[in-house]
Amino acid sequence: MGFDVLVFAEQRGGVFKKSAFEALALARALTKGDGAVTAILAGNGVEAKAADLISRGADTVVLADDPALERPGSILLSRLAQEAASSSKASLILLPATALGRDIAPRLAARLDRPWIAEAIEVSRAEHGISARKSIVGGKAFATLATVGDPPYIVTLRPGAHPAADPDPSRSGSTVKLSVASDPLDLRAKVIDLLQSAGQTIDLQEAEIVVSGGRGLKGPENFSLIRDLADALGGAVGASRAVVDKGWIDHQHQVGQTGVTVSPKLYVACGISGAIQHLAGMRTSGCIVAINSDADAPIFKIADFGIVGDLFEVLPIMIEEARKMRAS
Repeated sequence: MGFDVLVFAEQRGGVFKKSAFEALALARALTKGDGAVTAILAGNGVEAKAADLISRGADTVVLADDPALERPGSILLSRLAQEAASSSKASLILLPATALGRDIAPRLAARLDRPWIAEAIEVSRAEHGISARKSIVGGKAFATLATVGDPPYIVTLRPGAHPAADPDPSRSGSTVKLSVASDPLDLRAKVIDLLQSAGQTIDLQEAEIVVSGGRGLKGPENFSLIRDLADALGGAVGASRAVVDKGWIDHQHQVGQTGVTVSPKLYVACGISGAIQHLAGMRTSGCIVAINSDADAPIFKIADFGIVGDLFEVLPIMIEEARKMRAS
């Protein structure tokens, strides 16, 4: 019997979240050649985007394209996911552990009366279903959970926990249209508007470069150094929990167990000691550069490159050199 996987591919305005491609790559790996990957694409005017999902690993795209999905609520999306799950006969349903995925997953689990594992960082097939690893106790320990009973099993995957595959334009697949029938129950709650926070032009979880600051900055006024380096590199601004708790920067910038998980190509940690909660949110980054005056800081144990020095001397030099590179 094959192991089929259904993936909810989150997009906004026709642009996929990186987590959608990460989930597709994991789904492809879990099928082990004896199953199919189906992706759910819901939106308004997004039919052409189905090809992107196929190139990233989907065999079939279940397309729900309707004006009602311009700003859909989680109630409507969970109903559509239920219909897609019923038709696909998937053993596993993967959703990203984003704000939207966290909202849909428990609703879908209730609709299907099936188990749900939240915030997984690893997922594998087991003798009786699946097993998933997740961090617990504020990132100080890990737990492995196993499913019981019949499929489908529902898992939300932490963004950045699994690498996305490169697109393969040669892949072929099919598209199946899903009717978005009107249901008064879908209107019990609806999205009125989407407001973007000021000051962060690049989504932290989508960024290929992240520059984060910690207590080594000594005060909120010095976060200008982090912003200047992020701007010079074309990246996003991150922060440790310690400085968020101090009120130096908004929570939306927090990287770590109680913030967001990031997996950029380059992660620059400035004045961050490397508490385990922070490492849980960025250790899957492609290249980690650490700047800290303490040579024994834990961050150096996972860094690819480390600079032991005063960040107030190091960062201005890095900013100047980064600006020169971008100008050339």
